[in-house]
Amino acid sequence: MTTTGEELVAARGGPWWWERRRGAVLDVGLAVVSALECGLEGVPFAWATGIPVAVGVVFGLLAGSVLLVRRRWPIAVVLVAIAVTPASMGFLLGIVGLYSLAASDVPRRFIGSLAGMQLVAVLIVMFVRMGQDLAREGVDVEDWIVPFASITTALGVTAPPLLLGLYVGARRRLMESLRERADSLERELQLLAERAEERAEWARGEERTRIAREMHDVVAHRVSLMVVHAAALQAVARKDPEKAVRNAALVGDMGRQALTELREMLGVLRSSGGGGRLREVPLAAVGAAAAAAASRAVGEPAGSGEGPCLSEIEELVGQSAAAGMVVDLSVEGESRVCAPEVESTAYRVVQEALTNVHKHAAGAKTYVRLAYRVSEIAMQVENEPPVGAGSAAGLPSGGNGLVGMKERVSALGGVFVSGPTDAGGFRVSAVIPSS
Repeated sequence: MTTTGEELVAARGGPWWWERRRGAVLDVGLAVVSALECGLEGVPFAWATGIPVAVGVVFGLLAGSVLLVRRRWPIAVVLVAIAVTPASMGFLLGIVGLYSLAASDVPRRFIGSLAGMQLVAVLIVMFVRMGQDLAREGVDVEDWIVPFASITTALGVTAPPLLLGLYVGARRRLMESLRERADSLERELQLLAERAEERAEWARGEERTRIAREMHDVVAHRVSLMVVHAAALQAVARKDPEKAVRNAALVGDMGRQALTELREMLGVLRSSGGGGRLREVPLAAVGAAAAAAASRAVGEPAGSGEGPCLSEIEELVGQSAAAGMVVDLSVEGESRVCAPEVESTAYRVVQEALTNVHKHAAGAKTYVRLAYRVSEIAMQVENEPPVGAGSAAGLPSGGNGLVGMKERVSALGGVFVSGPTDAGGFRVSAVIPSS
């Protein structure tokens, strides 16, 4: 498994400037070894310079212990290593200090300058000391031996730690960059997941609204007509038995059709799979089934899937007239075929408006107006004040009819207006673009 930058930072807990405890332990160990080395090398340095041995040892211990701060101040460590090079001490200090400097974030020009200074310092010291040792021992060598050995030693002491430090520093920066990119990608993926969840939640809400609207179209109109016919049946049962029989048969047919359509829609909510197990169906499938059932509610052939059309308005008005409503239909303009969703929405507006008249204004005369215009279709359903107080049939109202009509019309870029008239009736108007 990979570790992101945020998790890596959270895992760090070293003391002071160390990011990890093992880094602190390593630096302390190197500082102790370097201090012991420089302390031992301080003895010959004290003899050569004539200072007390204790002073030389203390000087070596202090110089070697500077390696403790190599991660914090690598430049200071390299400068100390260059300073003690003439004293022939600080071999480990120089190598580790130069490596730490090359691996740090110090600009390359400073790294190159300090590395060059240390190279020159080691070269000069080796050249002088090697010449003195050969002269003291009386060894006669060729002239190129001393410069060659000095250059080789200086390069061997400075080049490997410098190159290794540059490599480690570049790799470290690359890993940090990859961790930052991984953190950024993780945040972007999380943001995308949150947005996808929001969009899914919005889609679920829209689909629930669609299902509720389609079920309302299926149930409200048929059941309203059933209640109206049942009330009429009760009123004429003794006076006109033949009409009562016709109304009873009509109520039965409507009830069976409404029950069949509801059963089809609700059956999609849960369908049995193999072995009797129940599986859930997405809301979109339920919405599609609700739309199909709502289309069949007005006599559309099963499987057409395009919804009711404006040519069925006359049949719709006839159903209301058969239920006892005094309704007048007028059509203006030349009839034409529009987009299926436009015709379906216009039909639903008229259907719901007539249903509301049955519910709230039983016996009121109603006017249905349909106008085909150049680039739009206008419809209006207006009823006169109801006869008596409200609906004689006592039909309930859920308050969703007008909301559903407005949602349908607005979704197609149309305008929907509803409200009471000055005469005490109610008017529903809608204009829908036909293209």
